[in-house]
Amino acid sequence: MKKNYLILFFFIIAKFILQYSLISPEYELHRDEYLHLDQGNHLAWGYLSVPPVNSWLAWLIRIAGNSVFWVKFFPALFGALTIVVVWKIIEELQGSLYAKILASTGILLSILLRLNMLFQPTSLEVLLWALIYYTLIRYFNSEKAKWLYAAAVIFGIGFLNKYNIVFSVLGIIPAVLLTKQRKIFLQPHLYGAAAVALLIMLPNLLWQYNHHFPVVHHMKELEENQLVHVNRIDFFKSQILFFIGSFLVIIAGWYAVLFYKPFEKFKSFFWMYVLTIALFVFFKAKDYYTIGLYPVFIAFGAVFLAHIFENGWKKFLKPVFILIPVLLFLPLYQVAFPNKSPEYIINHPEFYKKMGMLRWEDGKDHALPQDFADMQGWEELAQKVDREYSRLSKSGETLVLCDNYGQAGAINYYSKKGVQAVSFNADYINWFDLNKKYDHLIRVKEFSREEDELKETGPYFENSKAADSIVNKFAREKGTTIFSFEGAKIDIKKRIQNEIDERKW
Repeated sequence: MKKNYLILFFFIIAKFILQYSLISPEYELHRDEYLHLDQGNHLAWGYLSVPPVNSWLAWLIRIAGNSVFWVKFFPALFGALTIVVVWKIIEELQGSLYAKILASTGILLSILLRLNMLFQPTSLEVLLWALIYYTLIRYFNSEKAKWLYAAAVIFGIGFLNKYNIVFSVLGIIPAVLLTKQRKIFLQPHLYGAAAVALLIMLPNLLWQYNHHFPVVHHMKELEENQLVHVNRIDFFKSQILFFIGSFLVIIAGWYAVLFYKPFEKFKSFFWMYVLTIALFVFFKAKDYYTIGLYPVFIAFGAVFLAHIFENGWKKFLKPVFILIPVLLFLPLYQVAFPNKSPEYIINHPEFYKKMGMLRWEDGKDHALPQDFADMQGWEELAQKVDREYSRLSKSGETLVLCDNYGQAGAINYYSKKGVQAVSFNADYINWFDLNKKYDHLIRVKEFSREEDELKETGPYFENSKAADSIVNKFAREKGTTIFSFEGAKIDIKKRIQNEIDERKW
């Protein structure tokens, strides 16, 4: 037992080392991370695009000093804990040490390395999906009601982390009904557990109700601007690539839950996968929404293959199946992570293009992967806004108004002058300080034509100019301009309030 956990500890340490070494110093935090970090400064039971759990983690990061180390710590931790949960699933399935090593290697050298780079709700989501499946396995083995309540608590927390976890239950319910495990629906504790989950979810549901269910508006916006570009062929291609080194193990897992006699009671897991994937395909969901489905099948497959490899010539396949994820990871290491400079990527685009890495959410190919371009230019923006803010603030209150949440969040994260930038985009629309009388305005505009902005806004101020812009050629925000408007002739606060009211209603 001690040897087993010593090896598990090795995988955990390897996970943290890899996560902290996969991002080149030339890259900053990602656009989305700035918004999630800023939510920690505005704690609530919900936000326009996500539930509250990630904001609680952001609050802890702020308490710890708000350094990049802590920003990267939690996603790395959730990735490491996913390995632990898979290890525990294999223990519950009576799997061997080889099965644990095979599965842990596959989880370690997978899409999770990329997913766990960023401070977003997705890393915790994958862990929680794995935990839900673990509790189901424990319940099917023991039929003890405590595992139903454990699953309910996990689902409740998952709902407060990312609404996507609802799809897991939408796949589980009909899948269980298709098998002998349907008797679970006669278990009174199932409904008690459902009540526990509802109680955990209730504060966010009330928040959604009180704010007119902004999640519905967010989903419509997502569908119109991003999901419309989802290609179903690319969706299925990604399913193979996510855990390419363990793809044979996953196939073995599908086979095992259907035909391997010791796994007879887990047949519903196959239908959980099929039905959940079908839902995602029907709704044209993003490919990475499915990642939480796979760790449990890597566990099933690893246990089954370890049994198959016990005797005869098949023993020689043991090291082969361990080496496959290692060997297949090496080429992915070259393109899937921001560990190469932007110059290198631009000069060597072939493999990136072949892997679909250069296609952005607009459906077009660009010079850098979108995530990498979203990790450039932010500190430059904050420094230039700070410079203009310092000048204007000597003669009155200055409002910093941005076009999008990435700009506002990055300025607030990097600012040395205490700037609290806002935007009509995302949650920032709720974070305006309208108790102040603003004398000046700094307007951060995406790729704006200077003369148009100055003509439109300039007449309302004594002085106006284009103060600076992002010049980083690798940044997605290249060309974003910082406009300075000094000496307001209008009531800025009133104009802002009118704009907020118009956008909200």
